[in-house]
Amino acid sequence: MSRAFSWIGQILLYAAFAAFIGVFTRWPSYQHLQPDHALVKLSLIHHGQRVGECRQLSAEELEKLPPNMRAPMSCPRERSPILVEVDIDGDTVLRQAAQPSGLSRDGVASVYQRAEVPAGVHRFDIRLRDSARTEGFDYERIEVLELRPAQILVIDFNAGKGGITLQ
Repeated sequence: MSRAFSWIGQILLYAAFAAFIGVFTRWPSYQHLQPDHALVKLSLIHHGQRVGECRQLSAEELEKLPPNMRAPMSCPRERSPILVEVDIDGDTVLRQAAQPSGLSRDGVASVYQRAEVPAGVHRFDIRLRDSARTEGFDYERIEVLELRPAQILVIDFNAGKGGITLQ
């Protein structure tokens, strides 16, 4: 008799577990994007330009240094922060300033933002400043693109490919 109860108990526990799994495969419902929207991602990791200029060390300055540290040029380590702006159809949608990483502020600056936009044709004005200047931008790109529903547009920076890239 106890063996029958253990079988029935085991069947009930397996049924409850299967029902639990079945409920959470359908609920709560998750929708990544609205059906008629696309996603724009600004995702970049970039070294800003050096804050100061490199300079040639004089013979006296080199003599004062230990032999293993006698590099002819002295360059500051600190990098400039970066500023990125993205305008879509004339409205500033994404804007972020990022400080360089590291104790000496000599590492990369990282930016990640995302925005949902309605599918269709849009004008993108993308600007990036990575120098110590206070006005204007070092890189600019203007594109008119048609975004399909559920399309993901990634904005990145690659100096080897000419600057701001769209994928």
